[in-house]
This record gives sequence, C-alpha cells and structure tokens, in this order.
Amino acid sequence: MFSVAQLLDQLPSSGGLEIKKLEKILKLTKKGDRAHLDIAIKALTKLGIIEEEEDGTLKKNQNQGLVEARLRCSSKGYCFAIRENGTDDIYIRDQHLNHAWNGDRVLVKITREGIRRRSPEGEVKCILERTNSSMLSIVEEEEENLIAIPLDDRILASVNLSETDKAYLSDYNDKNKDKVLEIKIDRFPVAQYQAEGHVVRALPLNGGTEADKDLLLTKANLHEQIPAPRSSPKLPSNKNRLDLTKQPTLLLNSWTSTNCPSLAALHVEPHGGGIRLWIHAPSVAERVSNGNTLDLWMKERSESHCLGDNWISLLSEPLTKACEFRVGEVNESISACIDINSNGELIDWQFSLANIKPIASLTPSDLTVIANRKPRARTIPNSIKHLKDQLDQIKTVIYCSELLQNRENKNGEIELNLPAPELDNLSDLKWADPSTRLQHWRLPLDTSDPNSLLAPLIRAANRAWGRHITNLNIPGLIINNDPIDANCLADVAKAALALDIELKLDIEGMASPSEMVNAFKEKSCQRVLEKLIRHSMPDSKLIMNDQNNQVAITNEALSDNNNIPLPSENIQAPWCTPSMHYYDIVNQQIMLTVLKELKPKGSSRSKSSQDFDKKSCDKDSYKLHVDQNTHSGLASLCTETLINKLTTKHRQADLLRNGLISMSQARSAESLIGQELEAVITGVQSYGFFAEIPPFMAEGLVHVSSLNDDWYEYRSRQNRLVGRKNRKIYQLGDSIRVRVLKVDALRNQIDLEVNSDNHENSNDTENIDDSNINEQVNHQLTNFSNEFTPIPVVIDEG
Repeated sequence: MFSVAQLLDQLPSSGGLEIKKLEKILKLTKKGDRAHLDIAIKALTKLGIIEEEEDGTLKKNQNQGLVEARLRCSSKGYCFAIRENGTDDIYIRDQHLNHAWNGDRVLVKITREGIRRRSPEGEVKCILERTNSSMLSIVEEEEENLIAIPLDDRILASVNLSETDKAYLSDYNDKNKDKVLEIKIDRFPVAQYQAEGHVVRALPLNGGTEADKDLLLTKANLHEQIPAPRSSPKLPSNKNRLDLTKQPTLLLNSWTSTNCPSLAALHVEPHGGGIRLWIHAPSVAERVSNGNTLDLWMKERSESHCLGDNWISLLSEPLTKACEFRVGEVNESISACIDINSNGELIDWQFSLANIKPIASLTPSDLTVIANRKPRARTIPNSIKHLKDQLDQIKTVIYCSELLQNRENKNGEIELNLPAPELDNLSDLKWADPSTRLQHWRLPLDTSDPNSLLAPLIRAANRAWGRHITNLNIPGLIINNDPIDANCLADVAKAALALDIELKLDIEGMASPSEMVNAFKEKSCQRVLEKLIRHSMPDSKLIMNDQNNQVAITNEALSDNNNIPLPSENIQAPWCTPSMHYYDIVNQQIMLTVLKELKPKGSSRSKSSQDFDKKSCDKDSYKLHVDQNTHSGLASLCTETLINKLTTKHRQADLLRNGLISMSQARSAESLIGQELEAVITGVQSYGFFAEIPPFMAEGLVHVSSLNDDWYEYRSRQNRLVGRKNRKIYQLGDSIRVRVLKVDALRNQIDLEVNSDNHENSNDTENIDDSNINEQVNHQLTNFSNEFTPIPVVIDEG
C-alpha cells in the first residue's frame, strides 16, 4: 500500500504525471491496489489538493492554501499542528482533527489567524502519513464489544478488536495487570467508523532488561526490522587517492558493544602557530550506488539506534565490515585537512579521498591513566605502553578539542551540562554521542571520554564542508537552528531573577541563551535553569543549502537580537559519521561528485578536482565550470521529501534514546519506593511540581492534591506554589525531602509526596513578588550607556 504523502511526493512541482506512470512508480500491480489509487485521486481532487487534467495527467494544486505539519496532541484533548519551517503552531480543536492521531503528518487549513500571543487555529483537511501502524494497549470490554485502549494517552481514540481476541481479556481481569498488548491497526478510523485492529502478542511489563527494550522498540514502531538486501558493497577506486598509510592516525571510541558504529579517525599536529587537523570518515557512499536496493534500504532506516549493550545498525553487516576502521589495517576514507589558528578559527581546508592505516585506539581507561600520570614521569604504565609514541599527539588532540570548544562558546553556541545519568545498565548510552545530531545545544567537553574529545573535531570538519558548499553554492544538507522564541527566553530570565541570578540584559530587557548559560554556571540552581533553557529550544532541522536558504538564514541571524553569529561561521553540513545517520551519507554522495566527477562545460574530459576541493575555490569558478544539469543532479540528492523523512526518523531515534534512558531511571527508582530522599524542584505547574531525585536524576511529580496542609496557589511568574494560609512556598530550585510512592516504568511516571516536616519557609520569602522582579529588570536597564533613550519596561503579567 501507499500513503497520501508517497502519492503526492511523486507529482512534479511543475507539470503533470500520467496515472499509468504513477501506478508504475508506486509498484501497484494488483487490481485492488489500483482501485485504492483511484479512490485516493478522487478524494484529493475533491479536496483541491491535486488536479486531474483532460488528458488524464495529475498535477499539484499550487494554490490549495493548506499547511503541511505534524500533529502533537496532549492527553488533555488539545492538539497543535507543528510546522516544519518553525513558524507558529496551529491549534486544532478535537472536533477538527478528522480522525488524525498524535504524530501524523497532516495538511491543515487555517481557519483563524493568530493574534498577539494567541496561536492561529485550523482544521485537518488531509492525513498525509500515519505514524502508528501498531501500538501498545490494554483491552477492555464495553457492551460486549472488545476495544483496545492505547497506553499512549495522546492518541485520542480506541481500536475495535475482533471476537477472536477475547482470549487476551483474561489478562486484565485482576488489578495486577502485568502485561500489555501489541495491537496492529488493520483499518484507521474513517467517517463514522472506528479504527479496527487485532492483537499481535502480549508483552510482559516486568520481564527484565531485554523485555523493556522490546516494549520501547514496539512503542517506537521499530520492533519490525526489514532484513538487509543481498547486496555486496562496491570496491572503492584507488585513482587520485592520497596515500596516508604512514600517517600516525588515531581511533577514538568509548563504545564497547561489538556492533557499535565505526567512527572517524584523526591525526593532529602543530602547524603554523596553530593546529593541522586531519579527519578521516569511513567511505560509505563510495561503496553504495545511489538508488540501488541497499541504498533504498538504508534510506528507509535512516538512523543507527543504540540500545545500551547493542545497536540496530544503519548499515548492512557486509557494508559495516567493509567500512570499519581497524588498527593496523589499510582502509579507504573521505578525508579533510583543516588548518586551525590559535583562536580556534578554521582558516584553510582541503577535502580528498585517501587510504589510511590507524596506528592505535584510545579508550576511556587509557585517558584515565594518562590523566593520572605525573607530567614528568619517565615510566609509562603497562596499560598504555601501546600508546607510548602517541602521548604527545594525544595531548595535542585534547588541546585541539578544548580550543575548538572554546571558540564555539565565544561564537554564542549553547553548552548545557546535562549528560546522561550515571547508570551502569545504560552501557553505550552513558557516553557522549560524537555525531552531529539535530539539537540546539551540546555537552561540555569531558577529557576522560574519547567520544567527547572527538565531537568538536567532527563539528569542525562539518563546519568546513558547510562553509565550503555555502561559499560555492553547492547543494547539500545543512543543519539550521531557529532562534529561541523571545517569550520562552523571557520566562527563563524571570525564573533566574526570581532565584537571585544576576543577568546582563540588553535594551529590550533580554539576554541571549549563551549569556544566560554563563550566568548560571557553578550556581546551585544551574541544572534546573539549564533544563528550562533546553525545554525552550526549538528542534534543529535539516534544510538544503541553496542561495535562497542562505539569504533567509542570514536575514534571520541579522534580525535576531540574541547575538547569534552569522551562518558562515557556525553552519554545519554533517558528513563524518555515515554509519550513524543517512544525512551524512547524502553529503558524502555530494562530496564524491565534487571530488571525482565534476566536468567543465562542453567537455567530456574530466576536470581536476583541485578547483573544487579547496577553500581557495570561489563561487565564480564553480559557476564557470559546472553546468546546470550537474548542479541539478546534486540538488536532486537532497529533496524536500527526503529531508522530511530523515527529520522524522531522527526524531523517532531521539524518542527511543530518551525512552531507554528514562526507563532505566524508572527501573532504578523502583528500588526506592517507600524511602525518603533529598530532591530538587525542577518544574512548577498549577497541578503540582516536579522534583529530581539523585543519584539517578529521575523526575517525579508531587501532585497538588497531596499537599493537604493548605490550599496552594500557582504563581507562574515566579515558578512557585504558595499556601494561602501558612504562606509555605514550593519554588523552582528548592531542595526538599520527598517519599517515593509509585513508579510506572513504561509511562515514565514517578509519584512522590512531600515530607511535611522538611520544608518550612518564612512568610518573608513570599514577599518576593512581581514588582520586585520588575525592579530588578529596570535596575539592570539603567546601567546601559546614556546614548540610549530611556524607555519604560513592562513585564508581562502572564
């Protein structure tokens, strides 16, 4: 079968497509499948999404007035359509969902424009693609009908089951329900008909670590993995390949799983008062033909998934073995030589194909031994004797990583000290991920973690390629970070001021995220406030590099008041970790074309790639030697359809990763049920407050109904609950003693209650009200230069 999104993706942006050709593209050979296509065409034509010409060709209606978005629902019943371009979310009332579920890709018609801080409203006109083909559920019987209730309460629907599934009802006849069911959707709801499905299997809730992984994979719709096609990797050519086998190349990897992804190799050396960095990425794109069965299989997977002690690999097993770097073995790489000055700036670069031969591998235990070794010690511990000749290079690697990380900090990039919790059962999940993920922030440098040392070096190589394709206007996939919403930043600033954190505000009463992070450092409430910043950040997104996007990003950066640097410095085009993300493979495919296949106009003779692989090449030279067909061919590798797929798959991978960590935290918290512990309040809402429990850093909820000593009012501006009579305060950042009442590992819910004798606040504390915060803001504004005209500052009463 096909989705509406797949159908629409085949229609060209201009011109039409014959129905017969569409059937062939979608591989609809059966009569029933072609009938379904006919129904879809009639429905989409009636909605005005497509048009059918007299000659039978189909084309998109460019004036349909519909917005493409992804649905995000709440258990409370309200939903928002989230637009990929980062503009205002659209509020969807439940009666306007038209059977769409949480996570579905939809087309929305805006029925009411947004005013001030109020979101626009709309209704779902068409469901492009369903997210959930199966779900975890419990079974109930209603009026002799068997129905499945989704465990994910954001799915605001139930599923009708057949009579044959009644055998599973016995699992839910008692109060101790220790199983959930996987339900396969046979038919999604349509018109007056409810969804229908059937039970696939029962899964235990307390079956151990492997059972927990199975639950989360099923929840993420990743439990059914299609086997890799029988396709042997191609052998890369040695033509025009640098021989770097004599270069003392290092491998850095903290992961210990036998099937973990192969990471980039590196070599560093002092050069011209700075550092010369060589990054060697596994050459995946050279071994796979674009569009063949293996490439399509990897495109559908899109991501490698870490499950702790093992991985679901993006690459097939033969391809993994062919691309993996091993100590003492020669292998092909795509390489970058980058010169970095003493300020951490990238001043020159060149890309090439190479052969390398790694000389040593660096592990966390090696770094620990090196860090504990006295600087002038003459003896070398036995455990690092294999690194004897590389100790100076390792010191240079650490220096280079620190240099680049400091440069990123000066450029205003956001560094949050929010690592994974220290839990042994996390295995590979506890180490830093050195690849470039679609997130707005990064972790501080950890010199005891090889992956953490590798991360800024990979980002530097990605920035070099990003600047290269931006300068030449070569198509490619780049990561774009939208600025954080000013209202969200204002909320963080108010929370910080309420906690007596001094912030330097600009003329509009704002501070940039990086300035806030610097103000929070080494404060007792640092982690709490950094979590607030993280939650306020929009998702990063993939976009195609072209002239229009460059102009848009530049204008956005120029118009932003948060000191975000221009994209020429920070823009990243990931290519160094092709074993982890398919978007790295796409950029490698483009790199190969640039390095091997570009030809001058009107000539069949291959042009030397030296004009296009160096920083010194300019845009005019590229335009002069590259014809439009070649340029269009590069652009076709990174279409909007592919970008949407890769973004969706990446977010799915993030949800799985976060789910695995959260479940591990919850399982660890189960041993604490009934115990009293010290906790820190990390969030305050009208219905209660969240508190983080060390050492697992798991968050639990103290519901306001459990605070039975008084009636508590919610003060949103100050992030606090205040008792009406006793004036007791529960405020963001407070330390309190709590008791663990209940743990639901699957839903990641921990119920807490407060020890009533441990949190006594004086009445004076409650006197810090909105006017005090206004005074703090106004006081800081008076410190600005007299060249500014004084203006009144009003803090929003909401």
